[in-house]
Amino acid sequence: MRRSVAVRLSALLATGALAAATGMALSTSTASAATGGVTGYATQNGGTTGGAGGQTVRATTGTAIHQALCGRASSSTPIIIQVEGTINHGNTAKVSGSSCNTAAGVIELKQISNVTIVGVGNGAVFDQLGIHIRESRNIIIQNVTVRNVKKSGSPTSNGGDAIGMESDVRNVWVDHATLEASGGESEGYDGLFDMKDNTQYVTLSYSILRNSGRGGLIGSSESDTSNGYVTFHHNLYQNIDSRTPLLRGGVSHIYNNHYKNLNESGINSRAGARAKVDNNYFEDSKDVLGTFYTDAAGYWQVSGNVFDNVTWSSRSGDNNPAGPNPTSNTSVSVPYAYTLDAANCVPSVVSQTAGANKGLKVSDGSCTPQSPDPTDPGPTDPDPTDPDPTDPPTGTNLSLGAGADGSSKASGTSYGNVIDGSTSTYWSPSGSTGSVSVKWGSATKVSKINIRQASSSGTVNSYRVVNQDTGAVLASGSGTGVISFSATSLKKITFEITGASGTPRIAEFETYAS
Repeated sequence: MRRSVAVRLSALLATGALAAATGMALSTSTASAATGGVTGYATQNGGTTGGAGGQTVRATTGTAIHQALCGRASSSTPIIIQVEGTINHGNTAKVSGSSCNTAAGVIELKQISNVTIVGVGNGAVFDQLGIHIRESRNIIIQNVTVRNVKKSGSPTSNGGDAIGMESDVRNVWVDHATLEASGGESEGYDGLFDMKDNTQYVTLSYSILRNSGRGGLIGSSESDTSNGYVTFHHNLYQNIDSRTPLLRGGVSHIYNNHYKNLNESGINSRAGARAKVDNNYFEDSKDVLGTFYTDAAGYWQVSGNVFDNVTWSSRSGDNNPAGPNPTSNTSVSVPYAYTLDAANCVPSVVSQTAGANKGLKVSDGSCTPQSPDPTDPGPTDPDPTDPDPTDPPTGTNLSLGAGADGSSKASGTSYGNVIDGSTSTYWSPSGSTGSVSVKWGSATKVSKINIRQASSSGTVNSYRVVNQDTGAVLASGSGTGVISFSATSLKKITFEITGASGTPRIAEFETYAS
């Protein structure tokens, strides 16, 4: 048994108080949590869209997450579950239903598909409670923290894995997550991000993995080589003993990650695994790449990496580090497009983008963090709080004479108030978030909307514009006013408020062809 993590968490992440006592709230809006775009191998094999196009549900307990899964029409009905608050053993029970297969003490995503779980509001923390994905496909997990999941001691969950995948899993994207423990195997913890038993087409991006004995693995044994096609990019691995990750068979693409304080070994390619290792930054670590603890060799293609204060042990027996001057011993091609940040800037850009509650920021490929969608309304758009912009779009407001609906509305307001041509009436969500839609009986071409707010309105901190017909996100950003996007023919368009200060008042939801 190898030694446990040298540094312990000085403090666990704090979470905000829950805004409501209810565990689940339901709305009829659609959204896509995949703002910023799925990347890497999760784009292959048909792509990864999660719950796009499905109903949006708000959950503040693990039981409510299970209820949302079990309340669907089928196990493949798309759903987006927005999670806020602390999810733990005390509020995570088994729920039964024909569209689910859940269990107590773990978030169980078993024999299902087309699901997004995304942290919202003050954040989602899965405390001592793991997320288990089994016999499932097309899953997105975004903007969540999973901490201190144990396989021994009390309480235990998910075999000690923060996020674990096994048994014919396909197309999973985990993005902007924070996965952490408070020690190694001797303290009861296992892996932070494990894949085994035929798990394929996975991307882990913009995430933090720290303070654990084991970062994660692909393949549970030297004979479990049916896994692979996994991309790891723009992640921080910090204070990890080993397995960052451990690869057994398959192909992995590992680029633009920051590795810091790897105590025993890092990327462990073995049992025929092939890894493309590009433009990573390795710092204050030991044996960051090679084949370790086995004589079943693995392979790597290396380019552009920085090794800053990295020490290398001598090769002997089952210990075969790639350094001190790593060179490629295989060639790996990947089927998708990607842009590499220069390795020297990786620590900076990763520190600003990786992990939960970072605003889903990503790198632009030139070492500069940016908000998820570059099509956000620019500074020339109307003032977000101006109920009557002086420079509205030209042409006919297509919303006049159309229909409207949306999520739960505040008392005394109406969906129809956003299409009546008057800024003296308005619709408000029942809380700080919600959605309102404009709809037509036949497909209508729209390329621009104008969201006018009423006086004394709360501020829209984040929004999504969604093609309700397909679930595609047409635009996202903050504020209100004129929002442009590629011309699209649709029957229903939704303005979804995903974050706000106070209660927004939407006076008019105007739509234009140009």
